[in-house]
Amino acid sequence: MELGKLKALLGVPEADTSQDVSLQFILDDVRETIINYCNINELPSGLINTAYRMAVDLYRYGRPGAAEAPVKVSSITEGNTSTSFASAADALQGGVLADYKGQLNRYRKLRW
Repeated sequence: MELGKLKALLGVPEADTSQDVSLQFILDDVRETIINYCNINELPSGLINTAYRMAVDLYRYGRPGAAEAPVKVSSITEGNTSTSFASAADALQGGVLADYKGQLNRYRKLRW
């Protein structure tokens, strides 16, 4: 997996290196998560796009390297103006694997 491709998918300019450490951590974490879940030694070519989608989700909802967790608006009331916020990390409830187990299970090997 390439840092430059992840930056392009996220709309981060190639010349902007301020997030490179966090983005590389995300790539390494996704690779490690897939390899451990599937009980394999290396990332298969059939899971490359899935890995990038997982990395994009981690970036958008996890924001490693940020001092505070991102928030999202959970409800808005117009009469007397009320706005409620929730953690954006709630979108990854059950971990980053939750939405991708269907694709990963095709490559999963049984370990004795």
